Amino acid sequence: MLLHVLHETSYAYAPAVKTAQHVAHLRPADGAGQRLLRHRLSIHPAPAQRSEDTDVFGNARCFFGLQSAHDHLRVVADSVVSTSAHALPGESLPWEEARERLRYHRGAEYDPAAEFVFASPYVPRHADFVDYARASFGPGRPLLDGARELTARIHADFAYVSQATDASTPALEALALRKGVCQDFAHVMLGCLRSLGLPARYVSGYLLTQPPPGQTRLVGSDASHAWVSVYLPAAHGPGCWADLDPTNDRAPGEDYVTLATGRDFSDVSPIRGVIHGGANHTLRVAVTVAPLSPPQAPTIADPTDQEPA
Repeated sequence: MLLHVLHETSYAYAPAVKTAQHVAHLRPADGAGQRLLRHRLSIHPAPAQRSEDTDVFGNARCFFGLQSAHDHLRVVADSVVSTSAHALPGESLPWEEARERLRYHRGAEYDPAAEFVFASPYVPRHADFVDYARASFGPGRPLLDGARELTARIHADFAYVSQATDASTPALEALALRKGVCQDFAHVMLGCLRSLGLPARYVSGYLLTQPPPGQTRLVGSDASHAWVSVYLPAAHGPGCWADLDPTNDRAPGEDYVTLATGRDFSDVSPIRGVIHGGANHTLRVAVTVAPLSPPQAPTIADPTDQEPA
C-alpha cells in the first residue's frame, strides 16, 4: 500500500521566542516492512542551523536552531511510504523461558533487546503492572499468546478518552484511571511486560483511518498513533519483534506507518526542544494519512532530499 503522510505542527508564541533549539523525529523508518519513497521536512521560519543524524535506537532525527526572534513556528513533514502486511510469528517460547533468556548472568550472550526490559522515564517497573498482567501470563503460556491477550484486555478494560490525560501522564496513573489515549495504552502495556521481565519497546507512527460512509476524507483530521513491539526470543539464534496495538486490539498491518521506536514517548516525541521567551504558546497539530494509487507512486528519493524552508 502507498500512503501519503502529511504532519503539520504549528506553534504561536506570545511574547515572541528569542532563541530556540529543537529536535524532531518526523522521518518515517525505512525498513522492517516499509519503504520510505519520499520525505521533505519544511521549517518556517528558516532555522539558522540544521542537521540530521541517527539516534541510539536507529531513528532518523533532525536538529534545528532558531537564533532570531519569532512569534510562530511551523514544521511540516511530507512523506510517502510503501507499506506491506507483516504477519505475527506462529509460535513463541513460554514466557518464563523467554524472560530467563534475557536475564543477566555470568557468561550469558548479550542480546540488544535486553535494554528494553528496564524502566524508562514514563514507564516504571511496578507491582501494580505485574498484578494486572498476571491474568494473561499463566504458567507455561507462550509469550506471544500472553501478549495478545494482554492487548485485548487493555482494549476492553480501558476507555479511550482524549482529555483524560496529556503527553506527560505517567503510565501508573493511566493504569489507575483505566482511560486515556493510544500513548497511555502503549505505556501501560510496556509497564506490564517489562515488570514481568519481558523486553518491549514503544512505537510511534500513523494509522490510515477511514471516513464514515458517505463522508469525504478531511485534511488534517488524523493523528499520530502509538503501539507496542514485544521481543520474542528464539530457541536458537536471534529473536524477532512482534508489534501489537492495544488501542485497536490488533496487529499492525499495511495500514500502519512506523515513524520511530524507543523506550517510551520521551525518546520519540515528534518535536521537542528548549526555547528562550514565549511564556505562552498555542499548539496546533494536523495529520493527514491518505492512500495513493500506483500511478502516483514517486521514484525513490535521495535520503538528503529535504526542503530547508
